[in-house]
Amino acid sequence: MKHCLELSGCSPVPLARYLKALGVLRVVAEQADAQAAGYWCLERFALQSTLDKAGLIHFFLKQYAPTPIVAPWNGGSGFFPKTTATAALNAIKNSKSDRFEKYRDVISHARYAIEFFNLKNKPDDKTKYLLQQRCRNTFPDHALKWIDAAYVLTEKKEKKPEFPPLLGTGGNDGNLDFTNKFMQSLGELFDMDSGEPKEEHREALSQSLFAKNAPGSLTAKAKIGQFFPGSAGGVNTTSGFEGEATVNLWDFVLMLEGSVVFASASVKRLVDHSSGKLAYPFCVQQSSAGYASASGSDEADSRPEMWMPLWDQSTTLSELLAVFGEGRAQVGRRAARTGVDFARAAVTVGVDRGIAQFQRYGFQVRNGKSYFATPLDRIKVKPNPKANLLSEIDLWLSKLRDKANPKANKAPASITRALLHIESRVFDLCKEGTPQRLQNLLIALGQCERVLSNSLKWTLEAGIPPLAGTLSTNWLSEANTNTPEFFLARSLASTSVMFDKNEEKRFAFVQYLEPLKPGKKGFYWNDKHDPDVQWSRKNLVGNLNEVFSRQLVKITKSNLGEFPVVYAAHTPLGDVVAFIEGRVDDALIEKIVWGLSLINYDSRSRDLSSQSQSVQNTTKAKELPPAIYSLMKLCFLPANLPGDVALDSKIPVQPQIHRQAALAANTEKASELAARRLLASRHPTLVQKLTGSHETTIRRSAAALLFSIDNSAIRKIKEHVLQPKEENE
Repeated sequence: MKHCLELSGCSPVPLARYLKALGVLRVVAEQADAQAAGYWCLERFALQSTLDKAGLIHFFLKQYAPTPIVAPWNGGSGFFPKTTATAALNAIKNSKSDRFEKYRDVISHARYAIEFFNLKNKPDDKTKYLLQQRCRNTFPDHALKWIDAAYVLTEKKEKKPEFPPLLGTGGNDGNLDFTNKFMQSLGELFDMDSGEPKEEHREALSQSLFAKNAPGSLTAKAKIGQFFPGSAGGVNTTSGFEGEATVNLWDFVLMLEGSVVFASASVKRLVDHSSGKLAYPFCVQQSSAGYASASGSDEADSRPEMWMPLWDQSTTLSELLAVFGEGRAQVGRRAARTGVDFARAAVTVGVDRGIAQFQRYGFQVRNGKSYFATPLDRIKVKPNPKANLLSEIDLWLSKLRDKANPKANKAPASITRALLHIESRVFDLCKEGTPQRLQNLLIALGQCERVLSNSLKWTLEAGIPPLAGTLSTNWLSEANTNTPEFFLARSLASTSVMFDKNEEKRFAFVQYLEPLKPGKKGFYWNDKHDPDVQWSRKNLVGNLNEVFSRQLVKITKSNLGEFPVVYAAHTPLGDVVAFIEGRVDDALIEKIVWGLSLINYDSRSRDLSSQSQSVQNTTKAKELPPAIYSLMKLCFLPANLPGDVALDSKIPVQPQIHRQAALAANTEKASELAARRLLASRHPTLVQKLTGSHETTIRRSAAALLFSIDNSAIRKIKEHVLQPKEENE
């Protein structure tokens, strides 16, 4: 009969309790019920086996045989003169109980290996490597699982072992040797001669497994290392000035039993011509992003991070070992290398489908020089279509990360901050694939592009190409938040000017933002003085007026005799009115413009504005802009408008109209020039001169000339300021 036990003492956080769950499943499956299975439910581990609650407790107290966990290569392992450590090892070696039979055998093999090298004290690095190699070659099979979890001997020339982060540096963390602490804990829990459990620790097992209240069971003063930061002791950990480290000894024992599930390997890949390298389940380079206290210094000081899988379907040990043995996390065609990569893999079908969530842990320096397994984040494994767009920035982001790596410490601080911001937004998007999260990522990418262009010397030396013009228009539709700010920014970013009709040469809006020169495969950095770059630290209105002024100068010099602007997206007229009246967030518009300017608006990118309108425009569809805007806008209409929209004759470009509004804030002069220009082209206006506009309104009206409006909006402003055709005849 199968029983399902809720192990309340086993939870995904902290790491000690997660490993404890793995330890319970592994030991029960190997020693009591081969068909035992388990899964995670409501932040607890559920164990399915033939053992009921009483049977599980009886098994661990009476039948459990500890895994032989030793580390003869460590100075504090008990194999070299040291009172407490040596006593714990000798107690097991001299025990008579059958439950320690395999342990005694492995201790003998370890001593033979030490005698082979005639070691009296802790070995030096060279001998340590040889000792580890001999242990791996001569230990019995039942001891190899622990060794493979503790270290890996690769084929690198320097002949040094690789240490996965889970078990420190080969089974120790600073002065704490996990293996000897394991032996000490066994000596506290069991009588070495009889193998019987000691009475004073019986209740501790129930507390460890089922979180049962048992006063006094956590009074053992002992260190647990990096696995349970809350029990590490130290300053401000109790009601006094400093607390002592305390641990339930069963927690420590079962935790190390669980760590054996993580068996590493030295692997070679066909795509990698280097010698064997460490491959550890769900282990990647630390990314200092995606959690509240993220800092670049964390990445410089930390060990690799681990993503602990949480599964919600009943899984046997053999099935679980297969998942851990592969430890697969793919981003496209390559393995995940960083925490950011792993988050992407979790939501883009890059990991095993049986996993429901991942609990992310970072091994970070805290409390002086100690490493703590810090829970950083939780990611659900589910398809996130918006995260698929990240493949478009994969190569660019990988190169930027390599060059701006905090460990290299050569990139300007502004660039490392921009990289951290991008990776934080990637994590946000992976957790929740909403248009707002994708837009936030676009903004972060745009701000990073801006920083790169401002640090052009470093950028060129690092070989970081511009991201401008490389993203597909899918970003545009997926990041649409249906706000006035988005529509206004979209209109700007998608604007281009055709200065050469024959060659279809386009001057993109992004070229007003940063120094770029077009090429066959997109844009390249322009390291020479670029007079077209008009964007500066001015406010949005000032920058827009500078851009439009430059645009008019270039159009005038081209002698095309028309306004050759091409728009890929239109702005709802109600949003233009909101901009002129200052009812929008200018700073947000500017940020979105930088992000949307990274998109490639080629000749196929037409009518990108047809699918939606902002709420503000829908509720105020009948709004009309100020007359000064309508007059000026009719003087700068794009070429090739439909017959019922276009003016009867083309309006020659006259930059002075915009200049009077933008620079002089002279409503009277600007309106007079516009009315004269229209009249000269046989389009008499209802008014010949306007007065009384506020300085802010006239400057914002001038800046709004950059926004494209659709045909229906053009018809409205024509009706607003032009005399009806009947009166013209």
